[in-house]
Amino acid sequence: MLAPVLSSQRVVIVVDTSVLVWAFLGPGGPSREVLRRCLQGTYVPLMGVSLFHEHESVLGRSELLDRSPLTPAERRDLLDAYLRVCRWTRVYFTWRPNLRDEGDNHVLELAVAGGAETIVTNNTRDFRGGDLHFEGLRILTPQAMLKG
Repeated sequence: MLAPVLSSQRVVIVVDTSVLVWAFLGPGGPSREVLRRCLQGTYVPLMGVSLFHEHESVLGRSELLDRSPLTPAERRDLLDAYLRVCRWTRVYFTWRPNLRDEGDNHVLELAVAGGAETIVTNNTRDFRGGDLHFEGLRILTPQAMLKG
């Protein structure tokens, strides 16, 4: 088990819903490790109203999570534990239009509003080619995030 790092070294991130889904589907892997590091305090995940509703909606789809080794109760408990370590962030300004898929803009806006260093997603292509570019904001897969 990894020990939490000092708070001054904690990395502020936004965890896209795709990462949470993969973390819930398997007992290991990079997405699960990103979630584990959030729970340990290594990463500080940001959460906003839109992302919360998206997480809740997607993780509530039983047909999507039928392959999960976790029971529905365990999934709820894990999501609750994750939400307790999130830094809730209000998005006061929207950057629209920006991304091709309107549904992804709220993730980018949350990252900007909360000063995140990285958006962690399994769908990096969804965040490429936007009209606006934010200096210093990285878009990484879980694998790339774990490599540093």
